[in-house]
This record gives sequence, C-alpha cells and structure tokens, in this order.
Amino acid sequence: MKRIAFIALTAIFAMTMNSCKNNLQKKDYPKADVTGIMSKDALIQPKYAKGFTVKYQKDGVRLVDIFGSEMEMKGMGGMKKHHDKGMKKAHGEHSGKMHMMGDKEHMMDDHKSDYHFALVPRGAKVNVPAGYTPIEIPIKSTICMTLLQLSNFTALDAHDYVKGITSTKNLFDKDILKRVKEGDIVKIGQEGNFDTEVVMAANPDIIFISPFKRGGYETIKETGITLIPHLGYKELSPLGQAEWIKFVSMFIGKEKEANKIFAGIEKRYQAAKALALKVKNRPVVFSGEIHGGNWFAVGGKNYLAQMFRDAGAEYVLKNDHHTGGVPMDFESLYAQAAQADYWRILNSYPGNFSYDALKASDPRNADFKAFKEKHVIYCNMKQTPYYELSPVQPDILLKDFIAIFHPELMPKDYKPTYYTLLK
Repeated sequence: MKRIAFIALTAIFAMTMNSCKNNLQKKDYPKADVTGIMSKDALIQPKYAKGFTVKYQKDGVRLVDIFGSEMEMKGMGGMKKHHDKGMKKAHGEHSGKMHMMGDKEHMMDDHKSDYHFALVPRGAKVNVPAGYTPIEIPIKSTICMTLLQLSNFTALDAHDYVKGITSTKNLFDKDILKRVKEGDIVKIGQEGNFDTEVVMAANPDIIFISPFKRGGYETIKETGITLIPHLGYKELSPLGQAEWIKFVSMFIGKEKEANKIFAGIEKRYQAAKALALKVKNRPVVFSGEIHGGNWFAVGGKNYLAQMFRDAGAEYVLKNDHHTGGVPMDFESLYAQAAQADYWRILNSYPGNFSYDALKASDPRNADFKAFKEKHVIYCNMKQTPYYELSPVQPDILLKDFIAIFHPELMPKDYKPTYYTLLK
C-alpha cells in the first residue's frame, strides 16, 4: 500500500511540475549568457581533478563527462569488500555521515559508473549528442548530499541555490543554520532513509549525490529529478578535490568566480608546498585509530598521504598502493608505526580530547613513540568546521601540517585552523 501511495504521489508531483514548467516566466529562470560561458576567464578546464572533463560546443553547450568507473577502481585499490568500513573510518576527510555512508549498492545503475551530461544554455535551441542527459543552466535550486558539496556553494557565496541538505550534524555555518531554521533549506534525511516527500516539496532542479553508497536514491530517481554525481571525495590529490568547485560553478553560472577562487587556492598551496620541499629532515607520520578490532589506515595513494608528503613528512605506509582505507589489525599497524614521529587523529569527541582519553580507548595506544613524545596531531570535528570548509581550503590544511612538522618554516604567530598538537 505504501508503494502504491508513493507512486500516486510521484505521479501527481510530476504532473504538477510539468504544469509549472509550462507556465514558467522568463524571470524565474534567467537565460544563460552564452557569450559569458565561452569567454576565456569562464572556461572550465580541470587541471588537477581527474573525475570530470568538459568539452565545449560552438553553440555554448558543454559536454560534461564524469568518470565514476575509473575513480571507483582507483578508490577500491583491490579492497572492495573492506571499502564500506574502511572509507568510513580510515580518514576523516571522508568519514562523516554527510560524506561517506558505505557503498553496498550503487545509487543509479549497478552497471553504470560513468555519467554524461550536456549543460544547455537556458532558452537556446541546440543539438545534444546521443548518450548525454540535457540540463538547462543556470539551475534555480539543488539539494546537497554531502558537506563537501556544500563547501563548494559556500566558497562561491551561493547558498541561495541550496534548498536541501541531509543533516546539520557537525555544521557550523551560521547562514545555513539560519536558512534551515527558517525553512528555506530542508533536511531530507540520510542515505538509505530519505524523506522523499520532503525532497519533492523542495522541488530542486537537480540533486548532487555521491555514488557508490548504501542506497536510497532509487526512490528519489522515480521523481524524475536529475541526479548529478559529485566525485570530489574520490580525488587523489588535495588540489584535485578542491577543483570540483569548478564543476559546481557550471550549474549556477559562477564559472569566473570559481576559476578565480581556485587560482588563489592553487597559488597558496603551491607556495606552501615549495617551502616544505627545502627540508632535509622528513618526520614519519601515521593516521587513524582502532575501531571494532581493526585499524583502518589511510592508503599510501590517498590524498591525505599526498598532503603529508607535500608538508615535508613521510607517510608510514608510503609504499602501499591503496587509495581508500586499509584494514589492519593492531599488531600489523604497530609493527610499522611504533617508531613514527607523529600520529594524526580526526574524530568527533564529546568534550576535550586528551592523551588520557586516547589511552583509555585502548591502553596499547600509549606504546607508540608519538604518544610518548606528545606528538599527536588532532582535530575535533565537533569544535571546527572541518567538513564544510576544508575541502576548499587544502592550502590551510597544508599550512597546519607544515607548522607542526616544520614550525621554523611558518611565522611564529601562525594560528592553526584545523590541526594542532594535542596537549
């Protein structure tokens, strides 16, 4: 009966949406500026991101290819059966409920991991190549499934486009919280348990989603709303992840702003990286904590491992070829990390985390050299806007790490934003 009721509700919603679209006034959806789209400073040409490409047609249509299959294979690193738990716990950048919820089933088509969209200037009469889903741009509204996606809208000063999110957990942005409180942005629930009626009431043009999760997207797909995969979390370099701000910008007509913002991120990141290249002493660092009897370490090809290298350190699993989480028992991890100089931890601890709390979680933690020498690098997600800002601030993350590994390279009055040495 619930299934029948949902189908009926979906049908009514679809008819209503069609009626609304037929009666849209031009002021509701401004036409895209084709000249602006084709201008030099608005051209989207990913330099570091490997998950999407953009091809321009003469009529202003952009053919966007999203490479889920290639990135999925890289992300699995041969550890598919462990990917669900590993990616949830291995590295904080992708471990929150609004980021990674597992990948037991694909959200769109179990046999389709690459996606193709044609971004069509609103009001233009064009030809869309076969195999591409047309989307009129600029869109009017969307729903974000992850804080990584939301960070792109925050950096672009584009909260007006966001009409739905999954949760406000670990969310600090006052503007977003205000919009949620006033009902301008709705909470649609978590992956696997979406409130479809709320989604339909929000009436987004598109929904940005993260493929390879535990599901829940099929019911949303039945509403006819176009789902757009955002694979920034699968990038293997910090700048690659940050560059997905350009991807989002194409849907809302903020390409020039995105190019300018990313150019600044890139310049600052490369400048900080250049400082660390000069160091002769490269301390060894490891990451994570033990959960449920296993230590889900960061793979050696993970973008966090790359950031450690860029900050003038060596990652303890530098010869590992995995990009996601590597499940290890405590003994195996200890054998490699016992004498590591630093230990990086990101968690959501209620209150102030401490060495006593770390030891209480597992007495063996006190045996690590990094614990004994008080070299635990720490960030508490309950106290910092890590998820909602760090994806577009890799330059700041890098400086935090450099300030810890090589304090002599940073100004004496440098104030860390995310990571500090645990006291």
